[in-house]
Amino acid sequence: MDPEIRAALDKLFATDSSLYQARGFQRRIGWGKKPALVNIDLANAWTREDNAFTCEGMDTVIPAVQQVLAAFRAKGLPIVFTTTAYDIIEGEHSDMGLWGRKIPAEVLRAGSEAVQIDARLERRDSELLIVKKQASGFRGTNLNSYLNACGVDTVVVTGATASACIRATVEDAIADGFRPIVVRECIGDRIAGAVEWNLYDIDAKFGDVESLDAVLEHLRQNE
Repeated sequence: MDPEIRAALDKLFATDSSLYQARGFQRRIGWGKKPALVNIDLANAWTREDNAFTCEGMDTVIPAVQQVLAAFRAKGLPIVFTTTAYDIIEGEHSDMGLWGRKIPAEVLRAGSEAVQIDARLERRDSELLIVKKQASGFRGTNLNSYLNACGVDTVVVTGATASACIRATVEDAIADGFRPIVVRECIGDRIAGAVEWNLYDIDAKFGDVESLDAVLEHLRQNE
């Protein structure tokens, strides 16, 4: 990130933290007894170059997600991937809904390479794949019921984008009674500053934003 942008954000965050903390925000929700890993939209449209949805920083996000995946797989904990894809992209009865009038959702055609999970993550058949139509991984899907059936009370969240699908998923997670843990190094977005600002605000209101090292250490300590 540009040093001037970083300095401006640091100054803004310091001021906002004082305000939030004085009013009782930025508390920690902590880990529960059983986590699941929820990887949001780590499909080619977001992780590879030359797409309308391409996010910055994937050269560091993907390796970080690989580490979290390895830790969850080693412990046999639930792992979920989501992608966003549409079957009907033309005509007045498109399943893109009104969202398609705001974003170029027509490039997310069901079955296309763009909506396939990035091969570098080596998704396994035993890891649930949810195809969603809205920003949140919970909206209109079976994610809530799946997590409940698995006895999950904590969701570790990675993916893209911080300003939309990550934020919407985290807000729905805490509303549905799950403890959201967002892995800082595993979150991407398209716009400079979008990751930092949204993670800051999520941490203040909706979930705990933790470093990759802290998440991996927690998983090691609870073997």
